[in-house]
Amino acid sequence: MEIQLVGITVLWLFLYGYLIVASVDFGAGFFAYYGKITKQDHIINKLISRYLSPVWEVTNVFFVFFFVGIVGFFPDTAYYFGTALLVPGSISLVLLAIRGSFYAFNNYGAKDNNIYMFLYGATGLLIPASLSTALTISEGGFIEKRGDKLVFLAKELFTNPYSWSVVILAIVSVLFISASFLTYYADRAEDQKALELLRGFALFWSLPTILASFLVFVTLRQHNFIHFENIIVRYWWMFVLSLFCFIIASFLIWMRRNYGTAFIFVLFQFFFAFFGYGASHLPYLLYPYVTIYSGYTNETMGIALVIAFILGLLLLIPSIILLMRLFLFDADYVKGKK
Repeated sequence: MEIQLVGITVLWLFLYGYLIVASVDFGAGFFAYYGKITKQDHIINKLISRYLSPVWEVTNVFFVFFFVGIVGFFPDTAYYFGTALLVPGSISLVLLAIRGSFYAFNNYGAKDNNIYMFLYGATGLLIPASLSTALTISEGGFIEKRGDKLVFLAKELFTNPYSWSVVILAIVSVLFISASFLTYYADRAEDQKALELLRGFALFWSLPTILASFLVFVTLRQHNFIHFENIIVRYWWMFVLSLFCFIIASFLIWMRRNYGTAFIFVLFQFFFAFFGYGASHLPYLLYPYVTIYSGYTNETMGIALVIAFILGLLLLIPSIILLMRLFLFDADYVKGKK
């Protein structure tokens, strides 16, 4: 396998890790706020707090790895995406700062502050919505070269159907992934009331997730037919597997059985869809200006970065597993006994 493909695959694994870990975190914040305004916080918020307490600080580690890696492997992306993501990227950073501040203030300062809780819940939806614009921009049509200058076509981005379909998919996917995991977590905690409420959330957001996925396909066909055709001709099977995993996960949750297995199928659902999207987009990183070959760093640096990031992945995954065993899934901790 070419070093460029190895590099982008490793980076895509980091981004997938961020997709899952951050989705659970973002969705948990929204459900905590929803529970508060519907007077159901006494049912789910203690459970959500037990999850967030040991995890919230490590959520962005995957994203930092990916961000540093993409600029290191493919320096041209900094130039092109830097122009396009100046506004949405800045918004994301502000939202991340607000979210982190809320958690610190609400847990170590003013307890049960409605404003902090609202900001935490709102940023849980706004952050994935703003970050999803990077995938939209990568499809092309939103950056134009005029001489030696790059011009970001903001109006086209904010009025494009494909752009908004990706935003919708990002939001509903976050809520579905989070609800699926928290359902499993409530089952492990043997908290029946929280389990029933969260199970209802998971089932409620399952249908919008699959409908939003189909909407993305429809709008992608209009926006970038080359990418759409590549999906249909070469990578259709990955999306079929994704749909198959979604059906199994939803069925298990509906039948109130094997919530852990259901969440594993949710992980596979998004794994196949995410990697199917990424593979079908290659060799482009930003259509039509940057590919994994044209924007690649030199060979020596590429090999060094691949080794460093693989070692980082091998260190990060066991660390997260250890964190889960020591805290999240500790028999006493999960039940709130310590």
